[in-house]
Amino acid sequence: MEKRRIGDNVHYYLAHSYRKFGKVSKVRVYLGKNLTKIDIANRLPEAGTEIKEMLARLEGLRDPYVSVLSASELRELSGLKPSGRIKLSHLSEDEWLKFTETFAYNTNAIEGSTIDQKEAINIIDKGKWPDKPKFEISETLGVASAVKYLRSTKQHVSVQLIRELHRLVFMNSKQFAGSLRKEGEEVAVVDSSGNIIHRGARADRIIPLLRQLAGWYNKNRTRYPPLVLAAIVHNRFEGIHPFRDGNGRIGRLLIVNILIKHGLPPLNIELRNREEYYDALRQYELHGDIRPTIDLFLREYRRAKRQNV
Repeated sequence: MEKRRIGDNVHYYLAHSYRKFGKVSKVRVYLGKNLTKIDIANRLPEAGTEIKEMLARLEGLRDPYVSVLSASELRELSGLKPSGRIKLSHLSEDEWLKFTETFAYNTNAIEGSTIDQKEAINIIDKGKWPDKPKFEISETLGVASAVKYLRSTKQHVSVQLIRELHRLVFMNSKQFAGSLRKEGEEVAVVDSSGNIIHRGARADRIIPLLRQLAGWYNKNRTRYPPLVLAAIVHNRFEGIHPFRDGNGRIGRLLIVNILIKHGLPPLNIELRNREEYYDALRQYELHGDIRPTIDLFLREYRRAKRQNV
């Protein structure tokens, strides 16, 4: 905490020093003037998030290979290619339908949807609507529509793709479908127990951060294994949290898109693994550790493979 007296007023700043290329530098966030201890305490969470965003822009996205993944993990991930142990044997239409139904159920249920898996199947495959909230039915169909779109689009990661996915999923349930957050619309990532995992980026930083993320992906998409790319993009996207609502579902659709664009099968995160999923996000946010996310992805892949044997 830094204080500066200017005239009769005391101005407060949250400051953070860091070392880069052997030189110590500092970033500051202005908190306000003549603040009480309560005022300062109330402003610190948002200021801390802003400091992290500044450092992320200065340092770029974390390299997932630095003190994060072991040699054995890297060997396993490098083997996850179309010619490796987990293959994308061009899914049939029936297999894609089964994945879409399972994915739509789980990704919505993680966010609190009351539609069960059987109801999701009836909605998508048979057009039978259960006695459930219409917006939940709409979002089930919206996720199915987004998965279909990902199968046809050539885009990997872009601001345009992200907005289109949001529009497809929420076009019949949210007035702001496809629209990024505006000034004053601040959000936070919250787990099922109500604990705040992360506060989203400030609205005026959303587009620059999404462009940075897309740029990082396109620069590195042939350098890193697909599961590493999907994990980094998903976790960083969730940290930005560009929409008022629906960020989790769009982030999980980005996982699907990155994997299938690299010839790997689509990945479904099951509802029963929700707490592990949130904890993996938390570990990345707090420590830059991508391993818990990749561990979860690998377990989901292995489980899906056993179920399909």
